[in-house]
Amino acid sequence: MQLTIKNLDKKYSNGVHALNDVSLTINKGMFGLLGPNGAGKSSLMRTLATLQDVDSGSVTLGDIDVLNDKESVRKVLGYLPQEFGVYPRTSAVELLDHLALLKGFDNKADRKAIVEQLLVKVNLWEHRKNAVASYSGGMRQRFGIAQCLIGTPKLVIVDEPTAGLDPGERNRFYNILSEIGENIIVILSTHIVQDVRELCTQMAVMNHGKVLFSGNTDEALSEVKNKVWERKVSKAELADYQNNYKVISNKLVGGNPLIHVFSETEPGNGFTKAEENLEDVFFAKLNELV
Repeated sequence: MQLTIKNLDKKYSNGVHALNDVSLTINKGMFGLLGPNGAGKSSLMRTLATLQDVDSGSVTLGDIDVLNDKESVRKVLGYLPQEFGVYPRTSAVELLDHLALLKGFDNKADRKAIVEQLLVKVNLWEHRKNAVASYSGGMRQRFGIAQCLIGTPKLVIVDEPTAGLDPGERNRFYNILSEIGENIIVILSTHIVQDVRELCTQMAVMNHGKVLFSGNTDEALSEVKNKVWERKVSKAELADYQNNYKVISNKLVGGNPLIHVFSETEPGNGFTKAEENLEDVFFAKLNELV
């Protein structure tokens, strides 16, 4: 199954152009959607999840018209938004049972089997009787994935799923996403480059509602291959380097900025070749250097 997005456009009443002629083709597997806050990622995710309409464009999931046949989409959709609420005193097993009922699983025995299978899958079976509201951030995200998977969806959308998770929980989350992404389309919307690097072979970069890049991670890296150089400078020198070089990014290392610059040829002046990574691609695209 393939998700095809063509020429999506969306302007909000406050004048924000959230989606500006967005076109993407997404195949089975993990797809990473990168962009800073305000890039339009959540607007696109909400559109695909049938939670908002657009001004123009089209989306098809296989033979389903996503924009005009929302009920059919919802039958094959799993959605984990950036934030989701839960009933204060409801246990995980009770809440999943209720959600499965809403998904159309009327048979009590079937629901029980589905709920047990999902809680085991996300490693929450031992905590099934605890209120979801009492869960840690990572446990809540794993519960969110469980509710996504009710009904064996063909499309799963997760919006900023690992923000605020500790490294251990992030790794558990990675493992779950990688497993489910083997057989269906999983769209991971994030501003964390590491998430895409760890999980995805397909990716896109968005900013200000526009798609700046779409392809696989190898293609992305090829755009900056042998063109990223680095040097540590003093804080006082940083502004001069930003004025005189195509600075991709800078971060403090040992109290002084380590800058990455984009250059087709060796820039000299103490720069050494850096090992390019997706973070370089991300910032180079945002700064319109490539």
